[in-house]
Formats: sequence, C-alpha cells, structure tokens
Amino acid sequence: MSAVTALVAEDEAPQRAALLDMLASAWPALSVVAACEDGVSALEEAARHRPAVAFLDIRMPGVSGLDVARAVVAGGGLVVFTTAYDDYAIRAFEAGAIDYLLKPVAPARLAQAIERLQQRLAAPRGDADASLQALEARLRPQGERQIRWISASVGDSVRMIGIDEVLFFQAQDKYVRVATGTGDAIIRTPVKDLLAGLDPDTFWQVHRGVVVRVAAIDRLRKDELGKASLSLKGHPEQLPVSSAFLHRFRGM
Repeated sequence: MSAVTALVAEDEAPQRAALLDMLASAWPALSVVAACEDGVSALEEAARHRPAVAFLDIRMPGVSGLDVARAVVAGGGLVVFTTAYDDYAIRAFEAGAIDYLLKPVAPARLAQAIERLQQRLAAPRGDADASLQALEARLRPQGERQIRWISASVGDSVRMIGIDEVLFFQAQDKYVRVATGTGDAIIRTPVKDLLAGLDPDTFWQVHRGVVVRVAAIDRLRKDELGKASLSLKGHPEQLPVSSAFLHRFRGM
C-alpha cells in the first residue's frame, strides 16, 4: 500500500514547524509532500501532488484556506483546518462537518483528527464540497466588511467605482488595475487584501494576480502548450488562469 500523502499550509513559521513535528510523531507513515507558507503556494502544490489529506490554516496571505480546500477536495483529498477563530466560528466548522484544529494545536486533539482521517480514508466519502460551501457561507464577509465602493485613480482624478461595475482586478507592478465596462482605473490595495472583502460567489481568483467577476466569464481555453486563459463577455482581453485554479472550472 502506498503512503498517505499530505499537504501542510501555515503562514506562521513556528506554528508550521510545530505542526510538522507533531505529525511526524503522531503519524509516522504519513508522507508530507509540501509545507507551504501562503495560500498561492499551497494551491500550486495541491495541483501538483493531489494530496490525500491537507492541514490548512484558514487565513493565509494571498489565498484563503477555503480556496485551497476546494482544490484538495476536487482532487479527492480530505481537509483539516487549523484556526484561531472564536467559539462562534468554531460552531460553523462543526456545522459544516469539516474537521478543525484550534491553535495552538494540542497533540491529543491532533491525534483525534488523525484517527478521524484514517477512518474516512478507509470509508466511502461524503459530499465534502457541499460541506465546504456551507462553511464558506457562514464565514464569508458580511456587512461593512464587504467592499461596495472603490476609490480609484484615473489619470489625475479619482473615480468612485461601484463593485457591481468591476469586471476584474489585475496586479500590475505596484498597482492593481480595476477593469470595468467603461474603462480602467488603478488602486494600491494588493489583490490579497481585496479578496478579504469580496464575495467569493461573485469574484474568483484565477491567477496569483487576477480576480475576475464570475458572471463576466465567457469561456476557458487552453493553448497547444496547455496554458489556460479566460475570455470575457463583451470584453476583448484574455486573462491568464494558473493551473492551481483550474479546479474552479470543472464542468464549465
């Protein structure tokens, strides 16, 4: 029997090292194929290795643990989140039937999570994708935390752009381009910070530096080298899609 493969993603180096040490002690047969410090790297490694299990920090720079979890689940893997959320949010994890480890991770609690993983690896899988959607619905930005207006530069003036006007965001050097149906503007807010205030049902990250409105997507294409790009409805530009985000487009 081949070894069970695992991905670990945690942006805090001491906590990542501690979790790796505890996993080596509690599950010696586990083969950790990647240990990542941010969400984008974790997505890339998940696409490369298709791990059987993943231990994911739910809040990471660039891409959240939920985004990485969707990729892991799409590849047939199981997910355990590590989190510092309060009791209210922990109830959301429990309601979503997704296992979690509260930081700092306790060895006894990790042993319990490992036992559950081993049981689930040996049994038929439930609908993990539906559980992730339920969890995301409970944890997504609400009210004042969700971006509704963007103050952006257009030449020597400032334009107020409603979030409903935005087709996509694209990182360019020190700025982020805001593309609308009537023109472009620029902002200084990094893509990773924008993601925290965007509705994940409305905007998808499709590349390290590109976030696109889902409703604006026309089709996904791959060239002869296998590189993917998106075309948008009523917009001439094509946007790159990295392999780490291709799982979003299954069935499109």
